[in-house]
Amino acid sequence: MEKKLTKEFIINLSKKKQEPKWMLDFRLKSFEAFEKLDNPKFGPTLEINFDEILYYKSTQDTVKENWEDVNEQTRQVFCNLGVIDAENKYLGGVTNQYESEVIYHKQNTEQEIIFLSTDEALKQYPELFQKYFNTLVNYKENKYTALNGAVWSGGSFIYIPPHTKLDRPLQSYFRIDTESLGQFERTIIIVGEGAELSYIEGCTARSYSKNSLHAGVVEIFVEKNAKCRYSTIQNWSTDVYNLVTKRALVEENGKMEWVDGNIGSKITMKYPSCILKGDYATGNSISIAYAKKGQYLDAGAKMIHLGAHTKSNIISKSIAEEGGIANYRGTTKIGKSAIHSVASVKCDTILLDSSAKSDTYPTNIVENDSSILEHEATISKVSAEKLFYLQSKGLSEEQSKELLIMGFIDDFKKELPMEYAVELNRLLKE
Repeated sequence: MEKKLTKEFIINLSKKKQEPKWMLDFRLKSFEAFEKLDNPKFGPTLEINFDEILYYKSTQDTVKENWEDVNEQTRQVFCNLGVIDAENKYLGGVTNQYESEVIYHKQNTEQEIIFLSTDEALKQYPELFQKYFNTLVNYKENKYTALNGAVWSGGSFIYIPPHTKLDRPLQSYFRIDTESLGQFERTIIIVGEGAELSYIEGCTARSYSKNSLHAGVVEIFVEKNAKCRYSTIQNWSTDVYNLVTKRALVEENGKMEWVDGNIGSKITMKYPSCILKGDYATGNSISIAYAKKGQYLDAGAKMIHLGAHTKSNIISKSIAEEGGIANYRGTTKIGKSAIHSVASVKCDTILLDSSAKSDTYPTNIVENDSSILEHEATISKVSAEKLFYLQSKGLSEEQSKELLIMGFIDDFKKELPMEYAVELNRLLKE
């Protein structure tokens, strides 16, 4: 398919995917919005040449259920990442996306759930798909939700029936191996009444001199008394623009937890959100951002309280060094009807040298007198006294610094599944 993004490109993409007319119409509406919308007025400056992005690349015609049927070179990429080994040990099901399409999918649980690539879900469950698609994140919300709407491909579709509790997590892994590729997955998760889901997402890319673009959209629906935990570790290379919109709608007594790790990318703009619609709904977000040379990570969370007696908790840990920028940007709003609600925001930043930067941009709004919102922010440099003490015990400066960082993010590590905590340790050491 041609590289330049045009109306004809989108028509051909939809035709290749054998989509219904309503999806083609949606793609074209989204493309029209994309052309009209400007880049965000806040955060880092985005200098993306959209004519240089490759908007779609497929490496195989069908999704495989056996790794032996996957191209050997591609299989080796996922083997080296540890994805295949993790599937056999820890996971109830996996979806692996390579470039623009899901190339491998397998469900390892016998429980009655729907777990498919988003493209397959559109074909197999068209009514259920259309009921939820684009209802939580509107295509014209910003330039990159519109771009996703126009060219989305891949992602996961998950439906957990009422009162179903999975004993092992489900996982999706996204890999970019092509220069200047755009990856635009679309993920939809529905957790039925009283059900529970733990979902893990991993992202990596090879390094190139030209920039790649990742602009995913995630919509999560947590129904009454349900619970969803969404854990992400992204380690994109430092030539990737990571511009993602993630949002959850939480009904009565439901609970949504975002566990979000941002290690790589050139620029990240990502603010996982919870709309606490039902009474007694809960939203939690705990995140880390580690910015090194050439990285600008603008990340945080949003909590919108609509129901009474709702609770939210945001913990943001930022680390910056070598001129990297790690900012917190978030919104907590307790509406008029969200009486007797409680919200907490805590932002901690550690700067590892004098060239690193970090700022906090909170928006906190309380619209009733019976609710409580607390916000705390700290920023500090690596303690010379602590470094000296550790070095006096025989550790090198690098080992001492590493130990202090691990202690700083301990809260975050405790929330990760065991295999991801090990992976995070490895990434931070690198």
